Amino acid sequence: MRRSRISGRGAFALAPIAPRSKIGELTGERISVRAARRRARGQAEIAIVEISNALAIDASDSTSPIRYVNHGCTPNCFLRIAYGRIELYALRAVAVGEELTCNYGVTHHNGALACRCGSAQCRRWL
Repeated sequence: MRRSRISGRGAFALAPIAPRSKIGELTGERISVRAARRRARGQAEIAIVEISNALAIDASDSTSPIRYVNHGCTPNCFLRIAYGRIELYALRAVAVGEELTCNYGVTHHNGALACRCGSAQCRRWL
């Protein structure tokens, strides 16, 4: 992880990553969605992923470098939520030094946070 041109710190490939390869797992505290939304209120940066209608993972204190994956409108990775786990996979080949990005989808920002991914297909807001 190092400084990102997108936002704060980012996660970067340390070795080439093949398409569809599992990169890692986001770990953190298991909390209710209600608690997750309460924690996210008023925060500019969060590391919380809702994994069901009732459960979320708060990776704010996690040591997993996956917590630093920033949003990208044309991402090179995707999150897979299965069996209560959050796994990150490569969408395409990722080069050494390339920042890892995934599409966050719906966020707690509700379209109020400007996207800074820099993609030609940027949707402009998160």
